[in-house]
Amino acid sequence: MCMEYSMSCVCGSREASFNFRDEVMPPEVISRLYCPDCSKDTAYDPGSMINDNGWIIEYDMEIAEFSALKLPMSLREQLSPEMLFDEGYATWRGVYPGDHIDSAQEREELARLAKIDPRGYIQKIKTWGIERMERLRAEGWRKANERERV
Repeated sequence: MCMEYSMSCVCGSREASFNFRDEVMPPEVISRLYCPDCSKDTAYDPGSMINDNGWIIEYDMEIAEFSALKLPMSLREQLSPEMLFDEGYATWRGVYPGDHIDSAQEREELARLAKIDPRGYIQKIKTWGIERMERLRAEGWRKANERERV
């Protein structure tokens, strides 16, 4: 089960939703969120932050260490911002901030196509997911790029 949580960035202009795999990490593990605008003036700390296409998530690594006691030892030994993000313990809901909203809108458009052009719908639905991930990969989103799992 995954818990969802939304947070505004430091400058307050944008918001992102997060998932917390198996509810191991609490929402407080994310101390700050920086959108591409407010991240420009932020000193990046690789020991507590992850940068994903201009967005920076700052983790409270003390909370992460405490909460990681629920994880297998092999994962606890690899605890890092990258592990938290890439393994889904404190990561975007979807591939990027707002992905869950955008993909739902795209699926709605496809559903409308099904009513007026069923054959076109079948062709489009076959390629939609693959083309979408290729586009997101080209845009530089971390979760769109395949990674070796921990």
